[in-house]
Amino acid sequence: MPAYKHLFFDLDHTLWDFDANAKETLTEVYTYFELEAKGVYPFIDFYKQYLHHNEILWDRYHKGFISSDELKWKRMWRTMLEFKMGSEQLAKNMSVHFLEILPTKKTLFPHTIEILNYLTQKGYKLHLITNGFEKTQWSKINNSGLSPYFTHMITSEASNSLKPKKEIFEYALNKAGASLSESIMLGDNLDADIQGAINAGMDCVFVNHLKISTDIKATHIIHHLKELEGIF
Repeated sequence: MPAYKHLFFDLDHTLWDFDANAKETLTEVYTYFELEAKGVYPFIDFYKQYLHHNEILWDRYHKGFISSDELKWKRMWRTMLEFKMGSEQLAKNMSVHFLEILPTKKTLFPHTIEILNYLTQKGYKLHLITNGFEKTQWSKINNSGLSPYFTHMITSEASNSLKPKKEIFEYALNKAGASLSESIMLGDNLDADIQGAINAGMDCVFVNHLKISTDIKATHIIHHLKELEGIF
């Protein structure tokens, strides 16, 4: 087994439970903007539509088809269109409020802190590579107690690149002073994290929380973070 020294983690959906935190945040947005009185109900349908459009638009953002600003407000706009409401200004106001609240949420996947303590005690250098936005991602790791574990956080904004492009991985390796042979990527997204790492020539761990099937050949596949003890 390679002697890894540097472990590069994805953040959202891998360590930080985006769906749980987004649901909590959207509940507050829903109440603040009085959406039920505007005909947007039930909340669970609003939430499901948001997740649906968020996933589609993140994929388009990953592939360079839309800007980060478009992603931020259009996921709200497209969600509201499902309820026959097409106000761009409302969508933009909702987006601003959402992004103010979301990074304050603290829900992590089970065993996150436990496994980060384990890896740190074993002497691994831990880093983050995320397509999230610089200010938002720093707020997330600071508020959720993750920041002490990571030496570097590489964001798409700071690196001027996006997973799965190999340039962001090369930027991260350079910033960490790490070589490919001693580095491994850990993430939940098959395209951005796993195929991206493969494109960059980096070993990878597919953190398959959802237990989906795939033909992409990750170096390792786990279904919960505790299983990392069997790899490192």
